[in-house]
Amino acid sequence: MTPLLEACLNGERTPDEHPAIPRTPEELATDSRAAVDAGAAVLHLHPYDEAGRQSLAPDPCAAALEAVRAACPGTPISLSTSAAIEPDPDVRLKLVAAWEVLPDLVTANQGEPGIVELCEHLLAREVGIEAGLLSADDARLFVAAGIADRCTRVLVEPLDAEPETAVAHAAEMESIVTEAGIELEQVHHGDGLATWAVMRRGLALGHGTRAGLEDATILPDGSQPAGNAELVRTAAELIAQFAQDSP
Repeated sequence: MTPLLEACLNGERTPDEHPAIPRTPEELATDSRAAVDAGAAVLHLHPYDEAGRQSLAPDPCAAALEAVRAACPGTPISLSTSAAIEPDPDVRLKLVAAWEVLPDLVTANQGEPGIVELCEHLLAREVGIEAGLLSADDARLFVAAGIADRCTRVLVEPLDAEPETAVAHAAEMESIVTEAGIELEQVHHGDGLATWAVMRRGLALGHGTRAGLEDATILPDGSQPAGNAELVRTAAELIAQFAQDSP
């Protein structure tokens, strides 16, 4: 089976970090279409409000979802629920509970306060959960939470800047999850230049991966990509390379 390739379009990056960061619904729709054409099977994004702030409020989320769905009908869309957007878990839950236009999936970082309650709420509304693991402690919390059998996949996402350290942490998180008997699909990705090392290790083991400006503003050769589509295309080429090299 071909490993999953998910596009992560923006995150909290600013135009100072890369001039092609998409934020408005129209920009997200355009980049989503290009990412899907480049090989992405799932789209992950962070909605922004009219003031240019990340938002979990119903209106900005609905606007982003509707624009991207119009551009990419049938492609699953994942929204962030990161505490970096709304640090108060009670406020976050109230905002998400007010959603009328629902994403197909959300990313839910398992080390954040209130995340299990948020997952339970969204699961009851038939929204899929991508369980985000940023550390070994997150992996242990996820195992203990008892929600794995209802999640869609696990995102193994070390934040270390140094590639060798990031790869080691990805391996540690993977080991905790698999040794607990959790057989969910795994998507391995990193941050910055370490993205590519984590991606290669994950692909060598048959895991899915993620690519886009949220994770990296740099290509494997150190050059700057034109935008999300080039990052996704590069990841798709790596997937094809590993598929060709596998016995």
